[in-house]
Amino acid sequence: MCKEALSPDLVNDYQRILKFIEDASCIAISGHTSPDGDALGSVLGLGMALVERYPKKDVVFLLADRGCVPRIYQFMAGSERFVCAADTACAPDLFISVDSPTLERLADSVQVVERSRNVVCFDHHPAREEFADVCVRRPAAAATAVLIEEFLAWAGIPCNKSTATSLLCGLMTDTGRFQYQNADPAAFACAARLVDAGADPSLIALEVYQSQRLEYLKLESLVMSRIHTVAHGRVAYSYAYASDLTFYGVTADECDGLVDVVRSVRGVEVCLFVKETECCHKVRGNLRSKCDLDVSGIAARFGGGGHAAAAGFTYEGSIVETLNDALPMLCELVGESAAGLHVEL
Repeated sequence: MCKEALSPDLVNDYQRILKFIEDASCIAISGHTSPDGDALGSVLGLGMALVERYPKKDVVFLLADRGCVPRIYQFMAGSERFVCAADTACAPDLFISVDSPTLERLADSVQVVERSRNVVCFDHHPAREEFADVCVRRPAAAATAVLIEEFLAWAGIPCNKSTATSLLCGLMTDTGRFQYQNADPAAFACAARLVDAGADPSLIALEVYQSQRLEYLKLESLVMSRIHTVAHGRVAYSYAYASDLTFYGVTADECDGLVDVVRSVRGVEVCLFVKETECCHKVRGNLRSKCDLDVSGIAARFGGGGHAAAAGFTYEGSIVETLNDALPMLCELVGESAAGLHVEL
């Protein structure tokens, strides 16, 4: 990354962030609740780079909610260092939020934010308002990992093989292995730099995409069998009950890829996968677009958010109620009538 390519405002932000880092004795880094590959890869990529560069600093890796790092991401170096934010009493000099557009998405990590002297944010989601002292927000970026790689390069902080692999994992997962519309030239250029730094794409592919448990594959088969289309095949949907996960012995954090099964149907432009959570009468919805149609507005109408091609929301109600509320909006989005549409499972 050439420093000359950065705008003066961005250089100023990076200078302030680097000063915060250099002045801090304790730094806490957190991604959003229910972390995905980009959130975890960005935390680990940035955090482990800072650990190596500043060995005397206390760098704390936070999970925004209780639980553990999803199995498919535990191969990344430093994943064992994560602690639940609710279980730490640290009052850091600097809190760094990655991949989270709002404080609410930081869940239990908000308690640590409130105890922090300075707050920095790296993110590629649109936001209604900023919550950090310095925020590097670029919705056009394919992943937050792209911003972390750029900052480390600007700051002259080395990116070794394990750090590069974590950042590439964030980039690969948020671009769907470079299959989504956000896989732009900048994403490929960043990937090339990370591979040049030692990142291992085959390891990421093996651990994230080619090491699924048989139990998960059986659940995936069930979700596949439930796929239906409406709007003349332009909208697809499927679903899973909490009892399905229990029956097959699958945990909720293993289910991120199920929406892509629905997305893969030929002729489909937008899709919805809904999953019943363990909480009574609550459903998690995942939206995807295979074209230039923006599904984030539909997620926002349910209090969620995300990107044009990938968004999510939580719905207070049943799976049937979720589908009957959301599917007409998707039909309208693709320019089809939803008259007479009513789902009964």
